Amino acid sequence: MTEPDQPSLLSDHADMRVVTLDADETPADRNRIVQLSPDHPGFRDQEYRARRNRIAELAFSYRRGEPIPEAPYTAEQHQVWRDVWEVLEPAHQAHACAEYLACVSKLSLARERIPQLSEVNEKVAAISGFRLEPVAGLVEPRVFLESLASGTFLCTQYIRHHSTPLYTPEPDVVHEIVGHAVTLASKRFAELNRLFGRAVKRTSSLEALNRLSRVYWFTIEFGVLREDGAVKAYGTGLLSSAGELQAMHDAELRVLDLDSISRQEYDPTHFQPILFCADSFESMYDSLREFLVAW
Repeated sequence: MTEPDQPSLLSDHADMRVVTLDADETPADRNRIVQLSPDHPGFRDQEYRARRNRIAELAFSYRRGEPIPEAPYTAEQHQVWRDVWEVLEPAHQAHACAEYLACVSKLSLARERIPQLSEVNEKVAAISGFRLEPVAGLVEPRVFLESLASGTFLCTQYIRHHSTPLYTPEPDVVHEIVGHAVTLASKRFAELNRLFGRAVKRTSSLEALNRLSRVYWFTIEFGVLREDGAVKAYGTGLLSSAGELQAMHDAELRVLDLDSISRQEYDPTHFQPILFCADSFESMYDSLREFLVAW
C-alpha cells in the first residue's frame, strides 16, 4: 500500500471532503469531484483520469435498490489486480489472522480480474447481511460511519494507477474489497461494524465522533492480535497492503485499551508506529462489542 514517507491509503473514508451534489448542480457536473493532487501517480495520465470520471459518474447515478453498475475496467487495470494479489496472498498466509483467512476462503475472490462490486456484494450479503454500495470517492466521516449502522458499506470502485501497483494515496477497490468486504463476510466483524455505526449515531459532539473514529482506526483499520504465539493482523488497512503487514512487526505494541485508544492521535501518512494488540480474536471481539454497546 505505502512506502515510508509517502501519503497513506488509509486516511480512508475519514477524509473531510464530502462527495455530494450542490443544489444548483446537475448530475453531469458531479465528475468534477474527481480531482487528483499533482503528486498523485495518475495526475498526468488523461486516460486514467477519464476512466476515474466514468466510474464516478456511475456511482453518482446509482440509487439504492438498483443493480450495482459494472465498472469499465481495462486489461491494464486487471493486471494491477493480479500484481497486487501476487504479493498479498503469501503475505496473508504469514501475517493475517484465522478469521480473515476463513473469510477469504468463503468469498473465493477472483485473482485474475477485478471482481465487480455486484458479485462481491451478493456473496457478502448472503453471509452477513451487509451490502456494498458504490460511491465516487471519499465521504464525510459521519456519513460513512453512520451508514454502517444499517449494514451498508460505502465502497469505491476505481483502482490505483498502474505505475504504482503496490501503492495508492486513497482507498481504492483493492482496499475496499481485499480489506473491508472480506472482513464483512464474517458475522462477528459485520456486527462490530454495525455497532460502530450505531454508536456514531448516538454521538452529538465532534469530540465524541473523533474518539470513536480513533477506535475505528486502531481496530477495524489497524488492529492486531496474538494467535498461536504470533502477532496477526485483523485490520483492513494492514490486510490490504503487503507493506503494512510487514511494517506492523516494527511497531510498538500496546495493550488493547479502548479508552486509551480513543485519545490516541495518529498520522495516516506513515506506517503506524503504535498498534494496539488484543490477546485473541475473541477477547478483541468481546471488548470492542462491550465498549460500543455502552457508548
